Amino acid sequence: MQDQTYVVGHINPDTDSIASAMGYAWLLRERDNANTIAARAGALNAQTSWVLKTLGLEAPYLLTDASPRFDSVMNRLDTIRPDAQLGHAWTLASRTGGLAPVVNEDGTPFGLISGMSLFKYFSDVLGPRPGDATVREMMSVECSTAADTTIPKFQANAHIRDALNRILRAEIDDYWVVDENGLYLGIARQRNILKPPRIKVILVDHNEPRQSIAALDEAELLEILDHHRLGNPYTHQPIRFTVDVVGSTSTLVTEQAAEAGLSAPPTIAGALLAGLLSDTLILTSPTTTTRDKTAAERLARWAFVGGSPLKGETIDSYGKAVLSAGAGLSNRKPEEVVSTDIKPFEGGGFKFAVAQAEVTDIMQLSEHLAPLTQALDELKNKRGLDFAMLLVTDVVRGTSRLLITSEPPPILSDLPYPPLPDGTREARGVVSRKKQLLPAVLGLLER
Repeated sequence: MQDQTYVVGHINPDTDSIASAMGYAWLLRERDNANTIAARAGALNAQTSWVLKTLGLEAPYLLTDASPRFDSVMNRLDTIRPDAQLGHAWTLASRTGGLAPVVNEDGTPFGLISGMSLFKYFSDVLGPRPGDATVREMMSVECSTAADTTIPKFQANAHIRDALNRILRAEIDDYWVVDENGLYLGIARQRNILKPPRIKVILVDHNEPRQSIAALDEAELLEILDHHRLGNPYTHQPIRFTVDVVGSTSTLVTEQAAEAGLSAPPTIAGALLAGLLSDTLILTSPTTTTRDKTAAERLARWAFVGGSPLKGETIDSYGKAVLSAGAGLSNRKPEEVVSTDIKPFEGGGFKFAVAQAEVTDIMQLSEHLAPLTQALDELKNKRGLDFAMLLVTDVVRGTSRLLITSEPPPILSDLPYPPLPDGTREARGVVSRKKQLLPAVLGLLER
């Protein structure tokens, strides 16, 4: 993992987050010969799943945290069987730096032969004074006789930080690394465990640590490419930081590709276009800029070519298909609706979260209102928030309704969205969480 750079978006990823990670990872490989891989910080939503399936693309690598794991510090040393002669283990140890892993026929670890285990074996055989036993005789015994069978085992995907106290207390220099079935994968040495390599990370479509993968402070953060407000993390050294006023991060990736004289492959272009159109509601959101429109036209030229899965599409037809794929309340559980596209925030001493769900008919909200309100309250309590909101956006009519958890801070009564008899608020013309709703909420909390 340490040899790669992971390009990853925010938790609860939307289509722009996934598309920009895939697009930017491709661009960095193509333009800079970088060893980059697209990653995702959570499960795909329905819209993104539809886009990737339509384009025939695999989902990005799942990377939920940056904390080093044991597989990043292990070496897959050659092994020897328990019934092999000790002399063969001596030969192996001369090639591995003093270790001979003894592994059973079924692949499970038996024991480890090291300088310490050999010294113990020789002491047991020879006693306090050397006797008549010869080196040749001692080297002809089975490896099982001299192997230390008390070596701790750690799974390859286990976090190193969770085992540090145990490792620091133990007087052991080397550890087994096994898979989930307990089969041998390699040996981890204490000196490497105590100073594991940091994975390299590039963040896209966000810059706030609470919206990012867990243990971000344990990673080597190289760059941020985003189009949201600033809430950037602390870094140990200067990084490339790009936050620009456009409707999607996919737009920024497209502009960089064009500046480099490159054109994205049709499938990558199709993913970037989906990210752009979903974030800007087919270029109708107030977040849309002329740069987004230019980027959309360029991506359409790259994506709608002969042989592409999107051949014959237009920006409008493809955009409607993308929005429809993620719209609706009936096909999802209430807890999924309030947690799939949600972002946490802090302001004025309050911790809160804002979720957004898209529908093609705002009238369908009434039949789902009670379970959605209950799910929103449960989410607030589970995450220890002061309040939570759900913005239900009608992508056809360009308007929204706002749900707020019970007992919200009194100051929120001054929100510029009139309350309705069903307890929701009418957010007429509001379609952007970032540019319309969040500034109104923070403006009240921080005044």
